[in-house]
Amino acid sequence: MFSHACLRSGALAVLLMLSAMPSFAQSFRVQCPSTTTLHPSATAGTSEPAYTGPSYTGQNSTATGVVNGAIKCQQISGGDGYATMADGTQTYMFSFGPLSGLADIRNGLPGTEFASVFNVVGDPRTSPTYNGAVGLAPDPDSTPAGALDGHVDPRPIMDIGVMNGNIPAPTMAIDEDDEFFLTLTNVGMIMRPDLFEQHTVHFHGYPNASSYYDGVPDASVAINIGASFTYYYLAPDAGTYFWHCHITPPEHLQMGMVGQIFVRPRQNRVPAGASLYTALGQQQNDPRTMCGTDVLCSTPLPPSNGVLHANNKSGTPTLYAYNDGDGSTAYDVEYPVQIHGFDPNFHFVGMTFNPEPFTDMKDKYFLLNGRSYPDTVTQGPMQTPVADGTPHYSQPLPALINIPAGGRALLRISDLDVTEFQTLASLGIPMHVIGVNARLLRDLSGNDMTYFTNSVTLGGGESVDVILDASDTTRYAAGNVFYLYTPNLDHLSNDAENFGGLMTEVHICHAVDPTTKACS
Repeated sequence: MFSHACLRSGALAVLLMLSAMPSFAQSFRVQCPSTTTLHPSATAGTSEPAYTGPSYTGQNSTATGVVNGAIKCQQISGGDGYATMADGTQTYMFSFGPLSGLADIRNGLPGTEFASVFNVVGDPRTSPTYNGAVGLAPDPDSTPAGALDGHVDPRPIMDIGVMNGNIPAPTMAIDEDDEFFLTLTNVGMIMRPDLFEQHTVHFHGYPNASSYYDGVPDASVAINIGASFTYYYLAPDAGTYFWHCHITPPEHLQMGMVGQIFVRPRQNRVPAGASLYTALGQQQNDPRTMCGTDVLCSTPLPPSNGVLHANNKSGTPTLYAYNDGDGSTAYDVEYPVQIHGFDPNFHFVGMTFNPEPFTDMKDKYFLLNGRSYPDTVTQGPMQTPVADGTPHYSQPLPALINIPAGGRALLRISDLDVTEFQTLASLGIPMHVIGVNARLLRDLSGNDMTYFTNSVTLGGGESVDVILDASDTTRYAAGNVFYLYTPNLDHLSNDAENFGGLMTEVHICHAVDPTTKACS
């Protein structure tokens, strides 16, 4: 274990390097434009517009004047940190951490922000509600002076980003048609100053038009220590995806550089009282989503008309997992659930020397959203003190599932374990599997292919969308508690000790706060 003095000297060395090399410091940048070609109005960076019809892009498109989606941005750090396992062990990680949306992430929400929120100068060290980009500062060399053009002050980035890793990595959430600007800033690994690790962001299974932004270093770019790079994505199909570093993937995934991203459907933006079926039919006029002879068609029309947009149990417009056209994927609350596993020996060796052989990996901590039972049922963020004694929000994403009585919960389940297949079972509430690997389970004729089960099994690199339906209040009354767990008894443990691992609770509540997800 490195001493406090070693950690501080390592951090000081990086900061001195930044201050002594102006060109090196200036490689820290962020990018979040307020307007683009697809979103020419600055209002596109302030809110999500209602869906009124398809928008067209491309060389042979017909301009309709319809603008869908918004501009959204996020900044993350690549570095290292510590996480606390349920038996109290502090485990070293290679990890991503938040450099924007810090207040939302502490509340268990995605850190993705509208441009109008991201492009605000502030300091989360003094403002606990600040969600803007860390380090964003007026550019003294700009014309006119003081413009916000992506210039950042590297000191707050290092102060906040060093040893600030999260497991899972910061959650990202965008809507179909959004333009997403994601800045990765590599702050270095303070506990491993001998390593000059590059990092990337690879959106696994995400239909990305450009390999340049795909994060596979052989076909794109890798980000060095002291540098930033902004990825660009135009959000296509709704569904649950995930992302990870693609530098030495078996090592960096095992060490914790994994996170989740989900894309919400256009159907959420259909005005109240309008027909979902009609709105989905409008999307068939959009060449990006239309169903013709394309066997990969993602939004086939259902055989018959569906329900109207209505309010959910929270009194807000109902949300949907997919563009279903009939309301069949409606839910009241949603929860990202990331399955992962840690090999404590691999992590311990990774803190001091080169890793042990990959073939020797054997997970002994099994995690839901970075936590093992009983930490999975703790509401609110978990903190871990790092080597200099300061606490960091290491596991901000709860795994407790709260469902309002008479409501439905969408579980966005992904598995990013590199050594094991994982099974999750629901005891008492059937699982309605509506999507697999970010695709609605419906054939090209529009027939329903969803199914009910009491367990799902995933390999590393897979995702499923599951609805837990508690709408029958005679069976699922407020106050009832159920369990989401693995029937693999070896995985119900914390480092081979019983009563831990892949298990959490499902609570039926009178009501659920739509922001905090807490029972009320």
